[in-house]
Amino acid sequence: MNPAAGEAGTAAGLSVPLDGFLRYLASEIRHSPRTCSSYRDDLKRFLAWVEQQPSPAWRDVTSHDLRRYVAQLSREGLGGRSIARHLSAIRRFYEFLLREHLATDNPALDIRAPKAGRRLPKVADVDQLNHLLDAAPDDPLEIRDLSMFELMYSSGLRLSELAGLNLHSVDHRGGEVRVLGKGSKERILPVGRKALEALARWLEVRQEIASEGQVALYLSRRGDRLSTRSIQSRLSRWGLAKGADQRLHPHLLRHSFASHMLESSGDLRAVQELLGHADIATTQVYTHLDFQHLAKVYDQSHPRARRGQKKDLEN
Repeated sequence: MNPAAGEAGTAAGLSVPLDGFLRYLASEIRHSPRTCSSYRDDLKRFLAWVEQQPSPAWRDVTSHDLRRYVAQLSREGLGGRSIARHLSAIRRFYEFLLREHLATDNPALDIRAPKAGRRLPKVADVDQLNHLLDAAPDDPLEIRDLSMFELMYSSGLRLSELAGLNLHSVDHRGGEVRVLGKGSKERILPVGRKALEALARWLEVRQEIASEGQVALYLSRRGDRLSTRSIQSRLSRWGLAKGADQRLHPHLLRHSFASHMLESSGDLRAVQELLGHADIATTQVYTHLDFQHLAKVYDQSHPRARRGQKKDLEN
């Protein structure tokens, strides 16, 4: 008889099979010391919880008990990924207990961790963005770059949306840009005064490098459409040159746009519509929001969108 079997039903004997499992991982499975340490930490925490139960025995733990344990981990602040790791360790441990005849089933088989929250990128500070976007360009390519970055932050554009813009995409008189988003869904977005001014300066330079018939709004030095990779590289370069205290990347500008707009307006529906990233169910909620409402929220809220004397948007 396995010596651990006689002790598995007592609180004092709970650690015996656990120690055996950890030795099994290290010697037979040959997991790395770091992996073994991770298993040990998670299972020691589970052990402490089991010891507090009315029937402190591995074989008496049920799936209902495990759900209570997961709920406790969640209340203690563990995220979905950490809880999933805990459950994976418990699942493996019970496979070992079954092999050693120390349990009759695996209570962790049907338990799933809460969905991990979506990890969002960092948000740039408003004052820092103003500082970076107010920096003077040093050459024609930087005039182009400043125009791109102002437009991305002004309208919350995706990288692919910016790269796909053509000359006719921007209505300078109306202060709007027409973009083609995911699923080929088109939307019209407001463009702030600063972005329009930067775009006007770029268009003066653009005509010097554009080949005949080229319709792309943003061009490389060779005169062809600027690639998404080049836009990413130029944004990172701009941040380094102008003294940013964090790495600049396109989604940082887009997420900063969303966060700053939401902080100022509190209008989640308008921000979602401006971003154009809602799923079908969410999109149905926002279908009644027309552009006039979006433009009003935009003009009142975006830190670089106040275009001086505002026109009456209700006319």
